[in-house]
Amino acid sequence: MPSDTNATAELNPSTATSAAAGKKVPAAPPAALARGEGPCGPAGECKAPPCSLVIFGAGGDLTKRLLVPALYNLVVDGLLDDGMQVIGVNRGERGTDDWRDDLHASLQQFAAERSSSGKADEASWNWLAQRLQYIAGDFSTPDTFERVKQAIGKSGCSNAIFYLAVGERFFKPVVEQLGKAGLLDEEGAGGFRRVVIEKPFGNDLASARDLNQHILTYAKEEQIYRIDHFLGKETVQSILAVRFANALFEPVWRREYIDSVQITAAETLGVEGRGAFYEHTGAFRDMVPNHLFQLMAMVAMEPPNSFDAETVRDKKAEVFEAIQPLRAEDVVFGQYEEGPAGVGYRKEPNVAPDSTTETYAAARVHIDNWRWGGVPFYLRTGKRLNVRRTEIAVQLKRVPFLMFRDTPVDSLTPNVLTLRIDPTHGTRFDFNVKVPGPTMRMGHVRSTFDYNDFFKEQANVGYETLLYDCMLGDETLFQRADSIEGSWAAVDAVLHPTAGGAMRVHGYAAGGSGPAEADALLARDGRTWRPLDDEPKRR
Repeated sequence: MPSDTNATAELNPSTATSAAAGKKVPAAPPAALARGEGPCGPAGECKAPPCSLVIFGAGGDLTKRLLVPALYNLVVDGLLDDGMQVIGVNRGERGTDDWRDDLHASLQQFAAERSSSGKADEASWNWLAQRLQYIAGDFSTPDTFERVKQAIGKSGCSNAIFYLAVGERFFKPVVEQLGKAGLLDEEGAGGFRRVVIEKPFGNDLASARDLNQHILTYAKEEQIYRIDHFLGKETVQSILAVRFANALFEPVWRREYIDSVQITAAETLGVEGRGAFYEHTGAFRDMVPNHLFQLMAMVAMEPPNSFDAETVRDKKAEVFEAIQPLRAEDVVFGQYEEGPAGVGYRKEPNVAPDSTTETYAAARVHIDNWRWGGVPFYLRTGKRLNVRRTEIAVQLKRVPFLMFRDTPVDSLTPNVLTLRIDPTHGTRFDFNVKVPGPTMRMGHVRSTFDYNDFFKEQANVGYETLLYDCMLGDETLFQRADSIEGSWAAVDAVLHPTAGGAMRVHGYAAGGSGPAEADALLARDGRTWRPLDDEPKRR
């Protein structure tokens, strides 16, 4: 295989079987696909159907850093039909050629960072570039949407996806204008019409309900794809495979055997120039009722009868319905101060000098159902922590100590299954063994599986699967209105406390592990957080 083909493969996402979606996508490299080898031959049976992808917010970072690189990767994997076109809509007069050049420069930077070749495959880029078109227009002006309609009509394909890569204030007007222009009328169009909406989908229960009510005035629920990019991560989707494809785990995946579950999303970065956005949002709104709750639902959901989208989403919705509403005593807020990793949050650009916005949030969550009754789920997320890590740690109950009472064994380490999501991908299992020697001494050992030990790990921006699924009409990894509202309902009392005033925000050192009050949250239950810096060194 030529060396440039190898370099391209390193840039592209892995396309192995997706257990969550219940479908197969090609695992063969692009050159093999071109030869007709592998599950996707020249007939293109695995390709997404032709469509027009209309991106509102075409000049934004989301488009340049994530959507276009994801589309490029789908091109190289041979998953886009020749009838595909991408229409970018944004304010500001510029030509299509100027927009293409801007995207090409961003893609080259992406390739330089993620590919050993340091450059993108030009043939794949040219295929995509020929299908790019730019429309300058205001998101609230009917004329803009008439020009979008004309561009879709000229393509000769009636299928269209409208991607709202815009600020939340534009969600309502864009969907409203799409509806009034007839762009969401599938029967009249003769093809599918879908709307992808980024988070934040509301900022509390009332705003989420209002947004749902508004957009469902103009579109049907099955046309709305509420996206959570966390669910596009390969290792997040593999949670269902670990649970349901292994008889070792599912029998003990319940309150009789599991002591507690910890879900961590730790970042070493601060707000990175996004102070104005973060002041309005904070760590809790930004991460807990969406990303972390989604991970929790993957862990806690009942086994679905199939991987049909509605069946999976029904089971996840049941989890959100069963969450015991959080109280102030269940949550800890923190804000990073000056420390080993740099300045405090209040010294960041566009942050108020007396800001009370939290950059760290920890929560104790209880799911009131038969499987999880009495098992606490501990969630934590924060910026400027000492490591970058996203993981789920499932701790089993300790075994009885009685057998070891007459031996020099002080304690038995609990068994813990850790699902590692980012930056390392894999699983780790902690258990006890006998230390060699004449006496019964117990030792703590770990069995570790890393994805890149068994599979070729390839660059992935996290949107490839989500875009591909949207084109196929597979809603498994997207959120329904009831799940969105159920998540906000569970945290609404924390966001709008009726007694005691606003949540207190505790300081922690930049580069530390979070506020001491978060440790106290678990200490009250006789438990401790898993150390953030305990990643074993590879030999």
